[in-house]
Amino acid sequence: MYPSSEIYGGIAGLYDYGHLGTKLKHNFENLWRDFFLGLDDNFFEIEAANLMHENVFKASGHLENFIDPIVDCSKCDFSERADHFIQAKTKTRHEGLSPEQLTVLIEKNKLVCPKCQSQLKPVSVMNMMFPVQLGTGKGNRAYLRPETAQSPFVNFKLQYGLQRKKLPLGLAVVGKAYRNEISPRNFVLRQREFTQAELQIFFNPAKLGEHKYFEVVKNNKVRTLLIKDRNEKEEDQVVERTAQELVSLGLPQFYVYHLIKIQHFYFDVLKIPKEKIRFYELDEKERAFYNKYHFDIEIELQEFGFTEVGGLHYRTDHDLKGHERVSGQKMEIFDEESASKFVPHVLELSFGVDRNTYALVDLNYDDDKERGNIVLHLPPKATPFFCAVFPLVKNKPEITAKAEEIYTLLKKQFTCFYDETASVGRRYARADEIGVRYCITVDFETLGEKGDTLRDTVTIRDRDSTQQERIKISQLSARLSELYSR
Repeated sequence: MYPSSEIYGGIAGLYDYGHLGTKLKHNFENLWRDFFLGLDDNFFEIEAANLMHENVFKASGHLENFIDPIVDCSKCDFSERADHFIQAKTKTRHEGLSPEQLTVLIEKNKLVCPKCQSQLKPVSVMNMMFPVQLGTGKGNRAYLRPETAQSPFVNFKLQYGLQRKKLPLGLAVVGKAYRNEISPRNFVLRQREFTQAELQIFFNPAKLGEHKYFEVVKNNKVRTLLIKDRNEKEEDQVVERTAQELVSLGLPQFYVYHLIKIQHFYFDVLKIPKEKIRFYELDEKERAFYNKYHFDIEIELQEFGFTEVGGLHYRTDHDLKGHERVSGQKMEIFDEESASKFVPHVLELSFGVDRNTYALVDLNYDDDKERGNIVLHLPPKATPFFCAVFPLVKNKPEITAKAEEIYTLLKKQFTCFYDETASVGRRYARADEIGVRYCITVDFETLGEKGDTLRDTVTIRDRDSTQQERIKISQLSARLSELYSR
């Protein structure tokens, strides 16, 4: 990952992905699709335009409410998002406060411009959306979507009919969103153009208190930091609670079930260490006004501490009712199963793809002093290349020919690359640095005399342990499949 338009000095908040970053990012997206679309047979992915009608954001409230507080220096060009600026200085969170309240905090804490030490101006606000003029006619205004969520909302009525009017209905989007961030920072963690993976689940609000598989997960523990934990304990105190305990504290089963499944995704699929993740409950001032329940998914990063990488939001019927009001299209449905009419409510599972991709690199980056090189301990299904094939030496045509034959076979089944440059030790080090899980080496024993026990065998080197096992070429594909599925 590196700055976009880098040869021209780059642009703040815009980043490009190289070939390895792109493969890692796509692997995350595909793992996300497989897991979350697999939660229900009535969950589907759609693709929608990044440019959307101005009225979409009138209905959603973005034109009026999608604003960030901004603090400017009275003398120099310093400008920063006010709540983030205060948090960095005071080490306490202040999301959801009004500009006036943030101004009082700046004055109370005697905060000044970090660049020139001058007085700061009163906090103001800025709308974060990017307007776009369409064609040559006046008044044809659209906006780059600031979130992918509105795409499923405006598609709900059509998709509900196409999917035989069954609830719950899940509509997922993996795509770009755009926000004119005041002060993009922390690399790809806060950008002006970024990728989201979101699943909007439309359901009967009368069934919020139930989920057909809740009994399966009711004893599963989830790492929570509730509002009451922040009030009674240290800010970073995580409490493990079972799903049933969370329900007894007032959270509905439908919500808690998906909280548990999100944790399963991070633990079982992405292999995130247990102690590195927590679910942070937002209070009324911190969460969007239309969210009745809101937990941030936070991962502890080496440089930035616990950082939001996603969230679980109960958006009620706010969005569909807003689109009904502005578009004139009825969003109320008749549900045959319950024989009732209602506007569906929405549970949103939202993930920042760039942030999660960064977290995978951050958590798995190991400067191994013993080996003398970087090792990227990515899980097998996420790493850009699962395996690599090396000839022990490249000046023996019979060895390189056999290695190329094996590579041609394996690349049909796994993400795999071939390398014959430099010593095999250096090739192992290069493979470690980009996260290759297993290296297969063809050596002199592979081509041994007929009857030799090592003939037609290769070595498989494990990235994490550096241990090698010798295996028959005929068994190689099956063995790698076994290792891949762990």
